[in-house]
Amino acid sequence: MTWRGWVSLIAGIWFIIASFIPMGGTGNLVNDLIVGIIVAIVGFLMIPEHAAWQGWIIGLIGGIWMIIAAFIPTITGGYMANLINDLIVGIIILVIALFERPKRKTA
Repeated sequence: MTWRGWVSLIAGIWFIIASFIPMGGTGNLVNDLIVGIIVAIVGFLMIPEHAAWQGWIIGLIGGIWMIIAAFIPTITGGYMANLINDLIVGIIILVIALFERPKRKTA
């Protein structure tokens, strides 16, 4: 089992839960829910040791998107809490993806 898979799974579940916290608009709900479901599924698939490669590109894209989305007022609803939540969890997902990246084979 990999710790990166567990952290990604927990981050995805958190986004799903956070999407229903009554703060912000529909954009935040939809964004956090979609990204949360994708990250949770990929995190679950990354848990077995032999499947560690599966989620790094999704985590990379998802993490970068959440960092960008944190600064889009129509998504965060203008609430600082949504901005901080999306920013912090986006950075966590991005860092996990960089740890999960496949290693180069040396000749």
